[in-house]
Amino acid sequence: SSSSAESLDRLYPAVGSSKAPRKRTTSQCKSEPPLLRTSKRTIYTAGRPPWYNEHGTQSKEAFVIGLGGGSASGKTTVATMIIEALDVPWVVLLSMDSFYKVLTKQQQEQAASNDFNFDHPDAFDFDLIIATLKKLKQGKSVKIPIYDFTTHSRKKEWKTLYGANVIIFEGIMAFADKELLKLLDLKIFVDTDSDIRLVRRLRRDISERGRDIEGVIKQYNKFVKPAFDQYIQPTMRLADIVVPRGSGNTVAIDLIVQHVHSQLEERELSVRAALASAHQCHPLPQTLSVLKSTPQVRGMHTIIRNKETSRDEFIFYSKRLMRLLIEHALSLLPFQSCTVQTPQGQDYEGRTYSGKQITGVSILRAGETMEPALRAVCKDVRIGTILIQTNCNTGEPELHYLRLPKDISEDHVILMDCTVSTGAAAMMAVRVLLDHDVPEDKIFLLSLLMAEMGVHSVAYAFPRVKIITTAVDKKVNDLFRIIPGIGNFGDRYFGTDAPPDWSDDEDALST
Repeated sequence: SSSSAESLDRLYPAVGSSKAPRKRTTSQCKSEPPLLRTSKRTIYTAGRPPWYNEHGTQSKEAFVIGLGGGSASGKTTVATMIIEALDVPWVVLLSMDSFYKVLTKQQQEQAASNDFNFDHPDAFDFDLIIATLKKLKQGKSVKIPIYDFTTHSRKKEWKTLYGANVIIFEGIMAFADKELLKLLDLKIFVDTDSDIRLVRRLRRDISERGRDIEGVIKQYNKFVKPAFDQYIQPTMRLADIVVPRGSGNTVAIDLIVQHVHSQLEERELSVRAALASAHQCHPLPQTLSVLKSTPQVRGMHTIIRNKETSRDEFIFYSKRLMRLLIEHALSLLPFQSCTVQTPQGQDYEGRTYSGKQITGVSILRAGETMEPALRAVCKDVRIGTILIQTNCNTGEPELHYLRLPKDISEDHVILMDCTVSTGAAAMMAVRVLLDHDVPEDKIFLLSLLMAEMGVHSVAYAFPRVKIITTAVDKKVNDLFRIIPGIGNFGDRYFGTDAPPDWSDDEDALST
């Protein structure tokens, strides 16, 4: 098969052969954030949680581009070129190839002998495609199957994917279902000469899927070409834009990018500005629990708020406050009565935690400073992490990475960050937990210091989330910094300098 692939390379040069091999950008929450690296920059393809408003609900949908065309027409290459030209930070590329149906044993045997028609609409799980795309369009998380083309089966593990500013859905049958068409905001058909598509398919199936030339040609003549003529080419009339020559048509791609940009501008939303003007001047909510301001607590606040305090002292007294905060939070967990026997043989009417397990989730980077205090008082606690960064240009929070323990939906979750001003990052983190099926009333948001604005924002959007802190300051300035505040907690704790244009809210790396 390798010699066959080499002969094909001589017949038709590989697309983008001068560049490094291109990887699919369907995103997944693994140990490393999914990226699309280009010659100019790195684009995150993990998506982001919903564009929520001050109510904590969806306020706008993602822009969905459908890319149709024949097999090996260059749809993925066109999608990648659009992503690079768009220059938006959050993109999801979703391939229809992930949604082939699970084959029966008989169908598996047919596929092994190139006698199964993978180019027929019945080969795809349209119900799953539609359900997945609907959730992605709303900014929710989904599970994406991973299809193995060598064994013609789905792998056991699935990918976790979030929605994004732009979702590009590509596949040969992208326009073959009426319900699916309703979800597409822009439909693009990639029209490439049939001879070029055949040569590309031969090269791909031989080099990437371990097949021989005879089998590929047999499948092409028996299934691929008839399916294109019957099911795919007729859908060209449904497209808003037809791109002849695929990736070679840079004029068409430029026009597409201009149109998408105009649509994205209409979807702009300033989360922080909305929060700053919403539901303020109300009494503090009942879901808020503030650590009693004893002389000891007040004294520690005096030390860590003092700009003259050394870093060593800042760390020492911050850790003391964190320990008290964690202890206070644990006292609010559900407990039930139980009876134990003392060494003297006497019954003792006590209490025991009535939940299944406790998981801590820190919002990086400042939130991770609270992990040692949680580990010190909570045996065998599991820890997850969420990285939310402030966009330097817009000042808005963006999800860059998450890693959560399995079965987190059954746990009480201690969500940790050191400062909360507008509450934008906290709301995004809560939204992530809710998308992973953690019940709202099992989420405990812990912070050393909160602004009243942040308390109101979180409580209004998520009224069953418990909010726990050591102090609440009344004001936030024009830069969304807490007044009188504590400064940039992460920079003071880790000894780093904050970028001048970044907000102080929830530590520049976790706002």
